[in-house]
Amino acid sequence: MKAFRRRGKRIKEKDASLVFQFVFFGLAGVWLFSFIPFHLPFLLSTTWQLDIFQAHFISMYGLVSLIISLGAVACCSYVYYRYRYDFIRQIIHRQKLAKMILENGWYETKQVQSSSFFKDIPNGKTKEKISYFPKMYYRLEKGLLHIQVEITLGKYQDQLLNLENKLESGLYCELVSKELHDSYVEYVLFYDMIANRISIDEVIAQNGSLKLMDSMYWEYDKLPHMLIAGGTGGGKTYFILTLIEALLKTDAKLYILDPKNADLADLATVMPDVHYKKEDMMACIDQFYEDMMTRSEEMKQMERYKTGENYAYLGLVPHFLVFDEYVAFMEMLASKESTAVLTKLKQIVMLGRQAGFFLILACQRPDAKYLGDGIRDQFNFRVALGRMSELGYGMMFGSDVQKQFFLKQIKGRGYVDKGDNVISEFYTPLVPKEHDFLKEIAKLAQ
Repeated sequence: MKAFRRRGKRIKEKDASLVFQFVFFGLAGVWLFSFIPFHLPFLLSTTWQLDIFQAHFISMYGLVSLIISLGAVACCSYVYYRYRYDFIRQIIHRQKLAKMILENGWYETKQVQSSSFFKDIPNGKTKEKISYFPKMYYRLEKGLLHIQVEITLGKYQDQLLNLENKLESGLYCELVSKELHDSYVEYVLFYDMIANRISIDEVIAQNGSLKLMDSMYWEYDKLPHMLIAGGTGGGKTYFILTLIEALLKTDAKLYILDPKNADLADLATVMPDVHYKKEDMMACIDQFYEDMMTRSEEMKQMERYKTGENYAYLGLVPHFLVFDEYVAFMEMLASKESTAVLTKLKQIVMLGRQAGFFLILACQRPDAKYLGDGIRDQFNFRVALGRMSELGYGMMFGSDVQKQFFLKQIKGRGYVDKGDNVISEFYTPLVPKEHDFLKEIAKLAQ
C-alpha cells in the first residue's frame, strides 16, 4: 500500500475519457444537489401523477428553481477552476497519458466470447478485450510531475524507456531527471516551469550553491564552471550582472573581462579587476591561472588539509573569472596568443574545482574552434538564452541530444543543462525596471 501511494494514480484504459467523466458527473452532482431541495416535498409526496408532475416543473416556481440551480453550477465551476486548477490539469494529464498508450497501440487484446441474455446459450459472437495495459503511475508533488512506468522486458520496452519528448511536448512540462529503479523507470518533470521563476532578490549564494530558480541551483562546488550562450536581446547581459551581484554578496573575489567594452566594462567605475583591453585581459587570465596554481600548492601545506576536501573545507574564498564575449576576444588574437589562452583556460576548467577557481564564460555561440580539446565538456552548467539555431543548440548541449526546442517570446527564457545531461526550460531571475546594477554593485564592492 505504501508503494502504491508513493507511485501515485494508476493510468487505466478508461481514463481516455476522464475529462468527460469528471465534468459530467461533477456538474450533474452539483445540479442535482442544488435543484432537488426546491422540490423535495413534492417528490416525497405519494399523490402526484404524470400531469401534476409536468405542471409542477414547468410552473414559474420550477423555472426559477432551474435558473437558480444552473447559476449554482456556474458559480461552483468558476470557483473550482479558479482555486483547483492544478487538480483539473492532473485530470487532463492522466487522460493524455491513457490516450498516448491507446493511440500508439502499446497494449494487447484478446478475443472473448460475448454473453447473451441466456448465460447458458452462446450467441457465437466475439469481442476484443484488453488483456495487457502497461502499469503507469502519475503523481504531482511539490510542483514536480512523477511518472513511473513498469519495465517488463516486453515488446513495448523501448518505447516506454524513451518517453521524454512525448511527455515534454504533450504535457507541456520540462524533464528534470530520468531514473531506473525497482523495475520501474521514473520521469520527473517540472510542472508550470515559469511559476518557478524567482526575482533577483531571491538569488542567494551559500554553501557552494547559487539559487537561480525555485528547485534549481548551480552547485558550483560540485559542478564547476558555467557556459552561457545567447544572441542579442536574449537576456544574457542581465543574467551575468545578476550572477555578479549575487556572488558579491558573499566573500567571493571576482574578475570581469569584457572585450567589447560594453555593459560589463562599466563596472570598472565601481569595482576592481574589470578589464576590456586585450593586453589587460590576457594578463588577468595569466594572473588567475597563477593564483590557482599557487593556492593548490599552499592548500597541501595547510594544517587542516585533507585529501578529497576542497577550498571551502579550509575556509578559503572562491574566485570567479567572468568572461563575456569570449569568441569575440579569441578572434582578436594571433594564433600564438590564442593557443596560450586556450592552454590556460583548459588548466583552469580541469583543476579549478578543488582550489575554488571557477570560470563563467559567455558567448553568442560556443564555437568548437575556440572551445576545443575537451574544454567545453568541462562546463557542467550550461545555459542557452533567447533564439538559437539547431546548430547552436547542438554546440551547446551536444549534437546527439534528443530534445525538441521551442521559441517563446519571453526575455530571459532559454534552456539549461545542470550537469546531469537533462535539458530543461530555464528562466533567468526577474530584474525590476528600477533596479540599478551599477549602484547595487558599487555598494557591494565597497
